[in-house]
Amino acid sequence: MNEPSIPSRQPATREPGLFERLGGRPVVERIVREFYDRVEADPELRRLFPDDLTEGREKQALFLEQWLGGEPRYSEQHGHPRLRMRHFPFVIDERAAGLWLRYMGEAFRAAGVPEREMQEVFAGLGPLAKHMVNADQDVPRAPLKETFLQ
Repeated sequence: MNEPSIPSRQPATREPGLFERLGGRPVVERIVREFYDRVEADPELRRLFPDDLTEGREKQALFLEQWLGGEPRYSEQHGHPRLRMRHFPFVIDERAAGLWLRYMGEAFRAAGVPEREMQEVFAGLGPLAKHMVNADQDVPRAPLKETFLQ
């Protein structure tokens, strides 16, 4: 009797996720440093951020780590990001969103992120930046808890 042959087991392979391919937490922390250095040097964008950027830097690093596929530390510590809602108190126009995106791109490049990963990241960050634009919209402008940009 001919028994069906069972295919030999192939070793399991898993391509590292985006967070791992970027270099993990140390690279995300460098990206955040580079980004905030650019924000601090730009008076137009700087006005949207609080005087003390320490907390924003920390939250941005946690958020990026999670968004890029790392541990969900942002959500564990701060709950759902509610990004658009948290940005309602700030009048964000196309120019501000463009500057934010430009500085993020410069920060990722300064951190040595390869082009393949840059394309993957910015396929998501581009629409996210556009989603934050609210200048001509009737949205609640009253500050929420933790209202400063992260």
